[in-house]
Amino acid sequence: MRVAIVNIGTIVSGDWRAPFVAGDSIICDDGRIVAVGTASVSDTESCDVVIDADRTTAIPGLIDSHVHITFGDFTPRQNTVGYLESYVHGGVTTAISASEVHVPGRPRDPEGVKALAVAAHKCFENYRPGGMRVHAGSVILEPGLNQSDFAELKSKGVWLAKAGFGAFASAFEYAPLVHAARAHGMVTTVHTGGSSIPGSGAITGDHLLAMRPHVSFHVNGGPTAMPDKDFERIIRESDMALQICTAGNLRTTLLCARLAQRLDAFDRLIIATDTPTGSGVMPLGMLYTIAHLASLADIAPELCIAAATGSNARVYRLDTGILAAGNAADIALIDAPDGGTQDNALAAIRNGDIAAVGAVISGGEPRFVGRSRNTPGTTRRVRVASCKLTRTF
Repeated sequence: MRVAIVNIGTIVSGDWRAPFVAGDSIICDDGRIVAVGTASVSDTESCDVVIDADRTTAIPGLIDSHVHITFGDFTPRQNTVGYLESYVHGGVTTAISASEVHVPGRPRDPEGVKALAVAAHKCFENYRPGGMRVHAGSVILEPGLNQSDFAELKSKGVWLAKAGFGAFASAFEYAPLVHAARAHGMVTTVHTGGSSIPGSGAITGDHLLAMRPHVSFHVNGGPTAMPDKDFERIIRESDMALQICTAGNLRTTLLCARLAQRLDAFDRLIIATDTPTGSGVMPLGMLYTIAHLASLADIAPELCIAAATGSNARVYRLDTGILAAGNAADIALIDAPDGGTQDNALAAIRNGDIAAVGAVISGGEPRFVGRSRNTPGTTRRVRVASCKLTRTF
């Protein structure tokens, strides 16, 4: 499918160092972006679908880097079906597993946790709920796992490893397994803050610095935050990504974000939701945290969007998150909400408003055009200007 988006008001790239792209058009073909900025009449006329953005703002599809996947589009934690498809209506086009820890009766032995990770990974390889790409299968680090286990997991496609829910007497005991997973090329993540469910325990700055994962999960608390003094320590003494989550502590969200800016570590700040958990299902969680950072921490909205898109993509080695030729065609059109006080999406976000989503394209295919069922309506009217196909969106 070849898709053109024309008449865009602002293109936010997803790269916080170069947050805007000049121009008003994006062309996608066969699931990839082929051009961003300008498009000729012939380029547009050759497309199967042309979407008129009506001067709304184009951003990369949001990447939620902390979702508690189980199997299918179902969460037993909240007994809810269809939550991932609903997140697409919040602008989310990619979800990354925070480990399948919520699977009822989950195994805790080495063979069991390996089997769980492999099964989840393979189940989502070709299953895209609502068009969302789900990176599932994060092995839960448990006593007894060894180097050969990580080699086996990597050979079967599993590339995520999670510490914080294993049967260890002390969180320091995770360190050798985190280091082993890293050595096998896996992206390593660690629960941060107070305990959240049975089997988890408090993990603070000392533990993080001993483990040195790629990502400090919900560094702002999941939902309970670690001591304030630990935030500056892990920024200064490590290179781990600082994941702030909607379901965490808002005060420490702002504390961490301000520190990351002041200490020249904004490149490491990433956004996620940490859902579904006891905090519930949050289809608009990513948009809420973007608005919180922009309105309360006084961070430019385009940089907050980058923390939810391109920065996540870089940390997790994904081919999406930045609107550039060659990348996966995952795009959202957002706007000021109808009836608000601001006249464009970025101004609305800075004002603390939830951006209205007018269209989502994922994998190069429009998933809906006109209005999200979860956000307020857009001020402008996003529409399909022409379509040569039987419409399914």
